[in-house]
Amino acid sequence: MRVLFSILMLVLSLNLFSQEKEITDKPKSLIKTQAQRAKEKAQKAPITSYKIYSIERDTIILDTTLSIKKDYELNFLRKDLFGLMPFPNEGQTYTTLDFGLTNFSPFPEFGFKAKHMNYIEANDINYYSVATPLTELYYKSVMEQGQNVDALITLNTSKNLNFSIAFKGLRSIGKYINQLSSTGNFRFTTSYNTKDNRYGFNFHFTGQDLLNGENGGLTQPEYFDDNDPLYDNRPRLQVFLIDAKSFLKGKRVFIDQTFRINSKDHQNNLLITNQLNYEHKVFEFNQATISSTIGINGSPFNRFGAASLNSNINDQTFYDKLYNKIGAIYENKALGKFQFFVENFIYKSFSGIDKTVGNIIIPGQLQSVINTIGGQYDYRKNKFNGTVVLSNSISTQPLRNLDANLTYTINPKNSLSFQYQNISKSPNNNYILNQSSYENYNWYNSFKNEKINNLSVNASTQWVNASVQFTNLNDHLFFQDTKNQVNQQLVTPQQYSGSINYVSFKIAREFKYKKWGLDNTFLFQKVDQKDTILNVPQITLRNSLYYSDYVFKRAMFLQTGITINYFSKYYANDYNPILGEFFVQKDKQIGNFPMLDFFVNARVKQTRIFLKAEHFNSSMTGNKFYSAPNLPFHDFMIRFGLVWNFFQ
Repeated sequence: MRVLFSILMLVLSLNLFSQEKEITDKPKSLIKTQAQRAKEKAQKAPITSYKIYSIERDTIILDTTLSIKKDYELNFLRKDLFGLMPFPNEGQTYTTLDFGLTNFSPFPEFGFKAKHMNYIEANDINYYSVATPLTELYYKSVMEQGQNVDALITLNTSKNLNFSIAFKGLRSIGKYINQLSSTGNFRFTTSYNTKDNRYGFNFHFTGQDLLNGENGGLTQPEYFDDNDPLYDNRPRLQVFLIDAKSFLKGKRVFIDQTFRINSKDHQNNLLITNQLNYEHKVFEFNQATISSTIGINGSPFNRFGAASLNSNINDQTFYDKLYNKIGAIYENKALGKFQFFVENFIYKSFSGIDKTVGNIIIPGQLQSVINTIGGQYDYRKNKFNGTVVLSNSISTQPLRNLDANLTYTINPKNSLSFQYQNISKSPNNNYILNQSSYENYNWYNSFKNEKINNLSVNASTQWVNASVQFTNLNDHLFFQDTKNQVNQQLVTPQQYSGSINYVSFKIAREFKYKKWGLDNTFLFQKVDQKDTILNVPQITLRNSLYYSDYVFKRAMFLQTGITINYFSKYYANDYNPILGEFFVQKDKQIGNFPMLDFFVNARVKQTRIFLKAEHFNSSMTGNKFYSAPNLPFHDFMIRFGLVWNFFQ
């Protein structure tokens, strides 16, 4: 002990001696001079050198400001959710209020569309070009026991080569029984251009897995509607499914590349393009306990009808897709780009071996090869930016696509855009074929192509943003429960032989007076149809009143206010977990309830901080707030969020 004490005293003595010696040196000032600050500022890269662009080469500059739009985008999807009604737990699907958000592709898709709301598609991937390494960290608290994090790192090893890696993870058990969300979205991208821009490519790889507990909704929603304090503890409300789960997993390899044949960029150029997309997916519905009951002494029954198993259902559907597009482009600097291309689309969907249900043989797989030829014209000059794409199948499986876009930029603050789309769409795979342990969920169909005509006009001005959309649907495909059995969902695919006409008008305007702001978005929708197939709320709106100002000697920018969301009552589609799809129902309307959020947001340098009291009026309006016909929206809760950018 004495030895240790002597060593300790010696070290302290040396340390004090060295400090005494250092004090004799002239201390350095911790306050930076004006010249030092000017030098550091000159060394920093301008924000315009941090670019984000899509596969279509649409480019935006990294934005670290704080605005009401940033508040709208602080959610699991990282985008404005106007026109979408979230389910009660983070990471679940969304009820679509705005039909105009629907995207149409002529090629047959995997299906299970509701499950794909949180799935990052190839067109959703961003690519980067940054002056210095850039990191973005996103965090938001969830409903119960978990968190949501999205982390991105991107860097340029040279001016022409960029890498990025990102992962979004979520876990939240939710407020109701069997409502777990556990998801992961991994992304890796690479972008490269030669110094003379003769060759360039964008590459990405994604690995995604989305797991959700599926409770099937409330067995006795009247207990929720009656505002009984006993059921303010939401796990006391009984649900149809106590241990069912759905799982979507996918991996994708994607590359888009262009090569200029002539060695130097001239007035006239010839280019070769290629896009390759390989994707593997699997959808699984797992249910250990098949029977459901209503109340304590209720008789057991099967929510989805008769089943071939008594327990431990594990239905899986696998999907492989290979898309390959090769094109030749003639470019004239004055006239634009003229492209001729061929597409090869190979897909295979399989669930197992062939099976017989009743007198119908249900094959174990569905596969096809589709070849198309087409042309594309691009014109980007002066105030005009336009693209016209026309393609048609040359295979036995027909499809057609005409897509025309034109934007006229009057000045930096005002522009007009027009879009017309005419599609003959091949049915998605799960409309044609489905295998399940539940007898009613086995089918093998032959449907016509859906015919879709869509026209939209958008005006983006310094005074107001407005859009009008007209859509005509023929041979529309949808899911519906046609048997109407009490407490059961016996859903099957249907094709509507009539015509559906849809029109919408959307207007958005932000008013500002001194430090106050009022942001308004209004959507009106109307459907003309003989039968109630396409159901949308007639009115959807969002209004935000907020105050903004600098505080703490301008060290922090503060924004606080209230947002109200509302949609009128309508027959919303219900959700079916076996199919991962929404289906048409005519029994219950939802809507006509306001949802109020109070927020306090702040920005300190490149850090944005968000604090929100979500749905704080839930106890004032009565329990009539639903996300789907028998699935309530969440109650009042306080949530915290953060977006932090680092520039190394």
